[in-house]
Amino acid sequence: MLNCRIHRGRDKLSPMNIVLGITGGIAAYKAPDLVRRLRERGGDVQIVTTRSAEEFVTDTALQAVSGRPIRSNLWDKEAEAAMSHIELARWADVVVIAPATAEVMARIVSGGAPDLLTTICLATEAPIALAPAMNRVMWSNPATQANRKVLEQRGIHLIGPGVGSQACGETGAGRMLEPDTIAAAVFDLAVGKGGRLLEGRKVVITAGPTREPIDPVRYITNRSSGKMGYAMARAAAANGADVVLISGPVNLPEPPGIELHHVLSAQEMYDATHEQIEGADIFIAAAAVADYRPANQQEQKIKKDEESMSIDLVRCPDILASVTALEAGPFTVGFAAETEKVDEYARSKLEKKKLDIIIANRVGNDCGFDSDDNAVNVLWAGGEQRFPEARKAQLASGLIELVTRRFYASRGTDTQPRLTVISNTD
Repeated sequence: MLNCRIHRGRDKLSPMNIVLGITGGIAAYKAPDLVRRLRERGGDVQIVTTRSAEEFVTDTALQAVSGRPIRSNLWDKEAEAAMSHIELARWADVVVIAPATAEVMARIVSGGAPDLLTTICLATEAPIALAPAMNRVMWSNPATQANRKVLEQRGIHLIGPGVGSQACGETGAGRMLEPDTIAAAVFDLAVGKGGRLLEGRKVVITAGPTREPIDPVRYITNRSSGKMGYAMARAAAANGADVVLISGPVNLPEPPGIELHHVLSAQEMYDATHEQIEGADIFIAAAAVADYRPANQQEQKIKKDEESMSIDLVRCPDILASVTALEAGPFTVGFAAETEKVDEYARSKLEKKKLDIIIANRVGNDCGFDSDDNAVNVLWAGGEQRFPEARKAQLASGLIELVTRRFYASRGTDTQPRLTVISNTD
């Protein structure tokens, strides 16, 4: 089991303290999975439920996955004799409510505190995040949208909602995001509280695959999911960077607070990169860009008339090499996804393309692409650091810290980040 702990300038290592509020929405059935995801990342999770939440998920199930008694009653005489709601408010590094119904959003906006959960929200100084979950009409209602704007103006983070099928049978915005996505965003909030390593720095990141069209219905692509690039973007943003994310076609929610540009082909990604690269301090090329494209795209669908066919391919533009060739260009981080001789090929790419850092990992049918986990070896001139297998969201935080250290070192500045991510395997 992977165990991540965060150093926040305290005298000892301590877990991330997370108060997880669960309210009365059908998406509450995802709560046990969300708790598991949070604990995988090193979270110590204290669950606080509303009375309505108890209709959807049992205390027994929640206590089993969290390892802590469930809190729900503001009028629990034993707990409140010790001002327990204040204790929890102070204990939390982050407070997240998932699912967050339209009702709880309205209560927080109005400053009401009729239950333990909303009382904690009023009493805490920790970041607060809500993962909305409701019918699409409720989400689009002007009252809910007005509440959303107020919450955001007050610095409360909204994680989602997503767009998709809903329990009521309708489809639209209002679906709660998946537990792993919420957990990654919560972890980023707590990381951001620990230190702003990249405050005031511009970071441009590419992510995902590209598609090189053969005809109107077919294209050449690869298995990249974009998860690693998106995780790097969230981790950089959590540490204060102004992040520009240039994304190929992926099935991932848009990360909040990040400037996002969608592209399809390698040429489009090349053009978008050079449109955004001016003023960038760091460029992270996490995208799996096609090396070749069809020389000629057919205007009509190719028919299956012959026993065999061939397609002439030509080289796609080399985005990495073009960035390192810029005069006074950014600190450049490349990725090397290899099926064999991983370190050897990565070191060759590092030198050939004149990169500052390269992040190498093995890919194949059993690892790398499509997975939520990854293990990498980071190489630079005169050094390397291995990162054991971890969730990509967790791994990204460690990689961003290392990139930050190398970035400042390359500019002759000795920076000592205020936060250290330490990964252990049990």
